[in-house]
Amino acid sequence: MEREEFFSGYCRCMDASRMVAVLLTDGQLNEADCNYGGCPYEMDCVVAQKITELIRESSENRR
Repeated sequence: MEREEFFSGYCRCMDASRMVAVLLTDGQLNEADCNYGGCPYEMDCVVAQKITELIRESSENRR
């Protein structure tokens, strides 16, 4: 099953606010419209935190 979510927030890499599309397939991250997983600012990024929470919730719901 696919699930698409959109998150908005400030991106330090782009120095602008933006909306990020996230696609999960069977509870696994399939695609993120940003550098999630490789961004140097990921630890401080609100959008990355939301993506991480979405992945965690999706994996818990699959159990």
